[in-house]
This record gives sequence, structure tokens and C-alpha cells, in this order.
Amino acid sequence: MELSMSEEWDVDVGGGSRAYGAAAIGGRLRRLSERIDQDCARLYADHGVRFEQRWFGVMNELAQGPALSVSKLAIRLGISQASVSQTRKSLDEAGLVMVEVNPDDARGGRLTLSVAGRQLYQDLAPVWVALEAVSVELNQEAERALVALDLLDQALNRTSLYDRVRRRLGGE
Repeated sequence: MELSMSEEWDVDVGGGSRAYGAAAIGGRLRRLSERIDQDCARLYADHGVRFEQRWFGVMNELAQGPALSVSKLAIRLGISQASVSQTRKSLDEAGLVMVEVNPDDARGGRLTLSVAGRQLYQDLAPVWVALEAVSVELNQEAERALVALDLLDQALNRTSLYDRVRRRLGGE
């Protein structure tokens, strides 16, 4: 089977998955995410801290207000409860969060930043301000890539990739 690129994806920028254009969008997004995560890890190491980029969303939400349950964090961040639970576990192991008993739901507690978590959040604030500024620059340089990502997200919210492929294969 030979895949062909449509004209809008015919950009010669090197890299294996790029040869397949839109067919490899997941791989391209993963690769970009890995590059960003690796560079962020280097920045955190430069500041003498161990910080996983996936922690940012949860820590940022917890720093903004009261304790939150895993389910509320998942809704706010737009990710699965399983993903938040995994992040909670690693934040807990790093001593950056505490679990408060939820009086409304004995099955699960609410998360809050520990003293160490609040301190780390404050210590990394200048790095995140710089990352935000660079993100704005990159978005402009990439001709407003965030608009395209938002449109892709909206399109997948309307109809999942799974459903689109099943329809093409005659499964629906």
C-alpha cells in the first residue's frame, strides 16, 4: 500500500513520519510533545529541580484555589481521570501534593499542594513566564499553530478519529 500526501501536507521539513502527511499526525504531535518536554526538562534541571512537564496542569489548578478532586481536575484540564490519577500519584511520591479527606465523598480525597509543592510552584514561576513568552513567539513564527490545534481539537470533539476511520472502512 502506498500513501500519498495531499498538497496541503507537502512540506519538505525532514523526518520519517512527515512523509505521510496527515496520515501520521498522531506521530508528529507526539514527537513535538516529546521535544517540548525534553527542552522543559533541561530548563528545570538548569534550575536544579526535578519537575515533570505533565505535572504543570494539575499544580497550576491547585495553586489557583481550593483543594480539588481528581474528577474535577480531569474536567478542568480536559483529560481523563486515569491521567490525573497517575499524575497525582507521581506528585504525591515527590511530596508535592497532599490528599484531604473529602467530606462529600469518602471514596476519594481532594488534592492540595503541599508546602513543598507551593514552594516549587513559586520557584518555577519565572521559568513558566519565560515559557509563556516563548510559546507566544513560537505560535507567531508557526503562523498561529494554536488556532490549527484548536480547530483539530474541535473537529475531533465533533467526531472522533475512531468514528471517522470506521465510517471510511464501512463500519458505520
